[in-house]
Amino acid sequence: MREPESDSSESLAARRRALRHALGSEWQRVRVIAEDVLGAESRIDWVAVGPDGETLLALLGEPRRDLELVARGLAQRAWVEAHLPDWLKLAPELGVRPELGVALLLLCPAFGPEALAAARALGPGRVALATCHFAADDAGLRAFLSPIEIGAPSAPEPAIAPAQAEFRTGLTDEDLGLSADEHTSFETAPPRESALEFRSR
Repeated sequence: MREPESDSSESLAARRRALRHALGSEWQRVRVIAEDVLGAESRIDWVAVGPDGETLLALLGEPRRDLELVARGLAQRAWVEAHLPDWLKLAPELGVRPELGVALLLLCPAFGPEALAAARALGPGRVALATCHFAADDAGLRAFLSPIEIGAPSAPEPAIAPAQAEFRTGLTDEDLGLSADEHTSFETAPPRESALEFRSR
C-alpha cells in the first residue's frame, strides 16, 4: 500500500468516503442519516442513529489537534441536543429517541494524554474515541479504525479532615478561678444540624 496524497478537497472527500465505509463495517447497526452538517459554527462530519434510537455524532480531527477535537465535540453535542426537537418535527421518521441523549464518536490519527483525560472526565457512555489511518491501494483509499479504551474517570481521593489544634496550659479551673457556669461556657458545643436538607425524590 502507498501513502495517501496530501490534503486537498478531493483528498478530503476521498477520506470521508473511506471513513464512512469503515464506519459501516465496524458499526453495522449504526445508521448514518446526515453528512457534513453545519452545527455550532463548524461542520459535523456525520450524524447517525444507533440501534436503540440514540443520536451519535462522528467528528474527524486533524493531527495534533486532538484536544481541540474533544472540545469541538462537546460544543457540537450541546448544539445538537438543543436542535434535536426541531429536527424531529421536520423528519419524525428518523427513529431518533431524544431522551437517550447524544453521544460522540471522535476520530483522530492519535490522542494524547490531555485529550484522553478530557474524554474520560465526561463519564462512561458519553464519548468514544478511535484512531484512524488511511492507506491507498489499487481499489482506492482505505480507512482503518482502532477504538481506544478510555476507561472510567478516577475516583477522587478521600478528603482528610484537618487536625484540631488543642492548646493546653496545664492550669486547672481552680487556678483560673472559674465558676461552674463559666466552665460550661467554654465546653465545645454540639454540631448544629444544617438548615438545608437534600431529599431523594
